[in-house]
Amino acid sequence: MTRKQLLAQPRDIALKTYAGFFAFGFGSGLSPFAPGTFGTLASIPLYLILIQLSWPMYAWLVFIAFVVGVKLCDVTGGRLGVHDYGGIVWDEFVGFWITMFLIPFSWQNVVIGFFVFRFFDIIKPYPIGWLDKKVSGGFGVMIDDVLAGVYAMLVMLLVAKYIPNYF
Repeated sequence: MTRKQLLAQPRDIALKTYAGFFAFGFGSGLSPFAPGTFGTLASIPLYLILIQLSWPMYAWLVFIAFVVGVKLCDVTGGRLGVHDYGGIVWDEFVGFWITMFLIPFSWQNVVIGFFVFRFFDIIKPYPIGWLDKKVSGGFGVMIDDVLAGVYAMLVMLLVAKYIPNYF
């Protein structure tokens, strides 16, 4: 029996391979319902570490997380035999971190950012939905959540600009 046959189950891949462990968001993507939501929630503790950094370091680490995530998602999707398996949630981690980039920390902002990001990730307005359907591989898994994060960040920044004393 080959390694691929031994690791055919998502749970095995998520818990017994390095790529799967990260791609499944440290296991959060194994949730039987709403794995993307649980993946986004699981990204918050790492966000709390990221916000301690300067904004250039934050941006650099999120970029690295994106590049590494392309490979993690590609490898894990290949092992699963499914391009964008629902339990692969590293893309939600990166998307949420992008949402919160340059947003001053408060728990109110974390909650609002969470819901705004999930909105764009679920609704997938153009070109997010198009990219989700047309771009394959690890890059395809990651890019729609990156754009959802950018849309959500822009909404957060617009709210801050037009609603006095928001932040």
